[in-house]
Amino acid sequence: MSDSDAQPANSIVVGSRVTVIPTFESQSGDTEAQVGTVVEDYDDTVIDSSDLGRDWAPVLRWAIALDDGRLVFAAEGGLELA
Repeated sequence: MSDSDAQPANSIVVGSRVTVIPTFESQSGDTEAQVGTVVEDYDDTVIDSSDLGRDWAPVLRWAIALDDGRLVFAAEGGLELA
């Protein structure tokens, strides 16, 4: 890996342990943060919100396998490193 390909120590990548931050839009009803592992990053398929002409229904970039067995998806900014 070259220096230009190196990820900052605080960046989220596939395999990172993360905390999913609950939002008021959450359909799961979870009110507490959930911990899991990032299993997929859909960055290459994310469309810029300004191109969509709307700011609601953010694109969900990250797929996370929670420790309780569920698979959830989170938007950019919806995760913190655990």
